[in-house]
Amino acid sequence: MNEQRLFPSSIYPWVVVALLCVVGCLNYLDRMMITTMRQSIIESIPMSESQFGLLTSLFLWVYGFLSPFSGFLADRFSRSKVIMVSLLIWSLVTLMTSYVTTFEGLLLTRALMGISEACYIPAALALIADYHQGNSRSLATGIHMGGIMIGQSLGFIGGWLAEDRTWNYVFFSFGIIGVIYAVVLLFTLRDPIPDSAPENQSLEKRVGMREAVQVLFSNRSYWLAIGFWGIAGVVTWMIAGWLPTYFQEHFRLTQRMAGVYATGYFYPASLVGVILGGFLADRWSRRHPKGRLFVPIIGLTIAAPAVFLASSTQILPLAIIGFTTYALTRTFLDANMMPILCLIVDQRYRATGYGIINLVSTSIGGIGLYAAGAIRDAHLDVSILFG
Repeated sequence: MNEQRLFPSSIYPWVVVALLCVVGCLNYLDRMMITTMRQSIIESIPMSESQFGLLTSLFLWVYGFLSPFSGFLADRFSRSKVIMVSLLIWSLVTLMTSYVTTFEGLLLTRALMGISEACYIPAALALIADYHQGNSRSLATGIHMGGIMIGQSLGFIGGWLAEDRTWNYVFFSFGIIGVIYAVVLLFTLRDPIPDSAPENQSLEKRVGMREAVQVLFSNRSYWLAIGFWGIAGVVTWMIAGWLPTYFQEHFRLTQRMAGVYATGYFYPASLVGVILGGFLADRWSRRHPKGRLFVPIIGLTIAAPAVFLASSTQILPLAIIGFTTYALTRTFLDANMMPILCLIVDQRYRATGYGIINLVSTSIGGIGLYAAGAIRDAHLDVSILFG
């Protein structure tokens, strides 16, 4: 059965975006839940602050290291199948995490989680780019990234359920949900039909990993994209890993309320930001060929001072406004990173190219997260991490 025939050809590209939004939501919900369940996890499995930071850092290092290889798999083979296998492995590892009783076991499952999630985002963004080849590319990417923001904004559910039940219950429940959704994708998600995708008609020649890397790194514009994304990733991962702790300790909040402030306000703003950033970039690109570049640059120009001011105040509403402004404008880049790559690299190397950029961003972010844990062990205020 050809799933694309279940929907009009004009609608199926948006169906793909909707299907992948759910996968992105589940992936990033997992990343945020562990930070909002910090207190419950440490009470169950004693560990230092740097060890807790290492849980996220190791995930990021494994995730980042494998991103170029997983991106190559998505360029070489079926993008939809790579996505489905990734989700299934993610679900099984999430179930496994619910049975962990030691720090070493938890560290192992986070590493395995990094393997499963590494295969998702390069394949998903490349698949969306395959289906959206005109003026809808940035908006489609932004909507998909919005699914990720929804997952992050729901991260407080982890802290909430962990207080009412256990952190193990949270991982078990979402592992089951992931398995069920993997079955749904099996019957609904497919790669584009080659004849319906003009860009895909030039893909007869399959390239190797070495050739892809050589071509990418011979491109000066690609080097600039790596630097741009890597710098942005430093603060991004620092905030993602430690913002709940910042709210809890800086403003003396409970774990539950800190999780709400760190995710419930922050990520809805990110959701608006990626969609707005995609919309503006699509509109601007119709009048100017570099429109997709200008939108994220403007966003980061606003985001940088906003996060500095948010981390410097002693007034909770001002901190919320500052971090919300950062979340709104910083995500203009998320909506346009893959569309920008589509402008500067050959289609055959898109997923590989995004995977390499992910490697740089997450490696830097992982080092920052671990260093932040060491700073916390030295009993320093977590607010200095953002300032």
